Amino acid sequence: MQPVKGWVELEKPLPYTISEGSGYYRLGKLSIEGGEYLDLVLYHNLATTNFIYLRESPLDLNLLDLVGIHSSEVSHLSKLVLPGQLCMGSERSYLIAQAILYAIGAPALNPTLTGHKQHNLAVFPIAREGLKYQVTEAIYKTCGLYCDEIVLDAHHIFDSSVPIFNRSVEFSLFKDKDLDHQQKENISVAFIADSIASGLVMKEVITKVKERFEHVKQVEVIAPLATIRGLCNICVSAVARDVRIRIHVFETLLNALPPDYYFSSHFNHAELHMRPDLESDYRAWWGIDRNGHYIADTACAGYGWSEVFYSPRKQIDMINRQLESRHGLTIADIVRRNFSRI
Repeated sequence: MQPVKGWVELEKPLPYTISEGSGYYRLGKLSIEGGEYLDLVLYHNLATTNFIYLRESPLDLNLLDLVGIHSSEVSHLSKLVLPGQLCMGSERSYLIAQAILYAIGAPALNPTLTGHKQHNLAVFPIAREGLKYQVTEAIYKTCGLYCDEIVLDAHHIFDSSVPIFNRSVEFSLFKDKDLDHQQKENISVAFIADSIASGLVMKEVITKVKERFEHVKQVEVIAPLATIRGLCNICVSAVARDVRIRIHVFETLLNALPPDYYFSSHFNHAELHMRPDLESDYRAWWGIDRNGHYIADTACAGYGWSEVFYSPRKQIDMINRQLESRHGLTIADIVRRNFSRI
C-alpha cells in the first residue's frame, strides 16, 4: 500500500443545548492529495466524555470482579475513576445511546433531518456493534421521523491475498429484499452505524449500499471511534468520488498502531481534542510503565470494538493480553494505582 499524504482541518467547537446541560460539535474535513475529502463532525458532551476519556464510577463490585479486584481492596472507597474502556456491556449500551441521541440532535444534522421526508432516510446498522447505537431511535426521539432500518452483516475474514491487512470483507444485507422497488427508489440519505478501525468494512459497506440503493447521494456515518488511517482508506476509494460522505465521531480521531490497526490509541496532540485537559487527565490515569513508556500511547480506545458490548469478560482478557505484552501490567494493576485519585 502506497503512503497517503493528506491533512485534517478542524474548526472551533460550537456550543448547543442538550437535555443535560450543553454540548459542543466541531466541523472538520479530512483531505488527501488528489482532491478527495471526507466531511467530519466531532461531538463533546458528558456521555462522549465518559465514553472516550475518564468517568467517575460508583463502586461496582461486579465490575471490579471482572477486572480482577477483590471487594476487600476497595472497602474504604465509595467510587472510582475509570477510563471509557471499562464501561462495558449494558452500561455501555445505555451510555452510547445517550451520546448518539445528543449527536443526532446537534445542529450539524438538522438540515439533513428537516430537509428530507422520512421515506428518504434509511438507517443501516452494521452487526454487531452498530446495532447497539440505536440511531433509528435517536432520529425518532429528535424529530419524530419513522425511518426504514436495514441491518447489515459485514465482517472481516482472513485473506492472505490482501496486502498489508490480510483481510477481506464478507457482506450480506439482511432486509433489503423486504423493501419494495419504490422504497428503494425513495432512499437518498443513508445513515450507516459502526466504528472505523482499518476502514475496510466501512468502505465495502458504503460501496454495496450505493450499488443496491442507486439514488443515495449522501452517507452519514455514525462512528463513535474512528482512526485517521481508516478514514484515509475510505477517502482513497472510488466510493468517495461517487457520494458525499460525512463521518460523525465522538471527541477525537484516533491513531492506529501497526501492524494491527485495531489497536487504536488517542493522539497526544492538544489540537485534536476539544478539551485537552480531559486528554491530560486520561494520560495521567494510565501513567507510565517500569521502562518509562506512557501506557496511553498504546492503550486502545476500542479494545474488542464489539466484544465490549457483548462479552465484558472477553474485553478484560483482551485488555490484559495487550497491556501485559506491551507494558508488563494488567488493567487491575493500573486501577489499583489510581485508588488514590478519589
